[in-house]
Amino acid sequence: MGRRRHPDLYYAPFPLYAIRFHREDGTVITAGGGGASKTGIKNAMHFLRLERISGQLGVTLLHAHDTETRATMNLDIAGEVLAAGQDANCHLLRFQRHPKKEKSDGDSNDKTGSNDRGSRKRKPSKSSSEASGGGTKNDTSEISVQSVSVVQTDFSADNLQKAVCFNADSTRLLTGGVDGHIRIWEFPAMKKLYDFKAHGGEVEDIAVSPTNKVVTVGQDFRCCVWEKDQLLSELHWNENFPNIPDKMYRYRACRFGKVVDQEKELRFYTVQIPYKRERKPPPCYITKWDGRNFLPLLTEPCGNEVISCLAVSDCGTFLGLGSVTGSVAIYISFSLQRLYYVQEAHGIVVTDLAFFPDTKKGRALRGDNETAMLSVAVDSRCKLHVVHNRPTFPIWLLLLLCAGLLVAVILLLQYTFPDFF
Repeated sequence: MGRRRHPDLYYAPFPLYAIRFHREDGTVITAGGGGASKTGIKNAMHFLRLERISGQLGVTLLHAHDTETRATMNLDIAGEVLAAGQDANCHLLRFQRHPKKEKSDGDSNDKTGSNDRGSRKRKPSKSSSEASGGGTKNDTSEISVQSVSVVQTDFSADNLQKAVCFNADSTRLLTGGVDGHIRIWEFPAMKKLYDFKAHGGEVEDIAVSPTNKVVTVGQDFRCCVWEKDQLLSELHWNENFPNIPDKMYRYRACRFGKVVDQEKELRFYTVQIPYKRERKPPPCYITKWDGRNFLPLLTEPCGNEVISCLAVSDCGTFLGLGSVTGSVAIYISFSLQRLYYVQEAHGIVVTDLAFFPDTKKGRALRGDNETAMLSVAVDSRCKLHVVHNRPTFPIWLLLLLCAGLLVAVILLLQYTFPDFF
């Protein structure tokens, strides 16, 4: 009997490469496509609404935004503005919600993409249908998307932006491309502030600290810390592993994360993958660093599947990992131990991950679970991953049990050795 397939939350009519949450209202934006090749595969962004119905998470397609011949390969969000990496450019798009007008029950045409595969709609309750007197009122918000600006972010022959992110206060936008350059833009004016060669190969990932220190990883084996356009230091995750040479692994992804109940502390995480594929693949590694002085704190192996993407939860407690074989895992950031794992949840490489935001809406959608995360992949599927609340014991009960155990031991010793006391 074959392995049980992990259920889909949403299925799009095109490969998915990026996913983000709107923090306040919980709208999910996922994007991708087939690119400029004339295969008939769409290029689009889908805006999804999540909601809990009878304890189950359902999804509704609110709007499908056509990106013409450009597939969105990477994405970040600041308020109502999306920064989308499409070919050699970064497209800034602003989306707005508009209340829908009342529609009659017979109106089956929906501009929000009802013909797309994978869209699911909540059925109106019987009481609301009867109260409307034949005209069903739909309070779902329509989404409109407009282009704000476009900037070129890569000047290589490959014409591909590889990474994009906003800083913490959304005053700067950072992009990295195949040409190895990091470009820092003033947002929202999109005035270029810095443009510098950060890596000898492609930029793989970018992360920005709350103090605006920039960390970049590239295919040239380097992980660099920058202050504006000045190199501060290079990180060496294997300095405590003398048996691992420098060119055996390269950095794949990096993220900053909070420390629970320690506001002044900051953590930084990197993922290292083998540079060469071997018949017996060596393990990948996760490294946890002090996010202020960038000293390595802990490194642990994370399996033999090559890691493709990394995410950190808002609270900083959980790390999400996706692999090129489609597997998805969630780790505890404190110990770097695996808490959740689904082998080959997707049929092919996992391209992006997004934890549910730690906001009122995000917690409501997460439900009675310790954490929840979405994954997307080239197989066009969006899947839900949850870690259920683990049973815990109150401290007073634990102390009471310890005291009872101590009394039991004393009584047993007194019974066995009457002259012991």
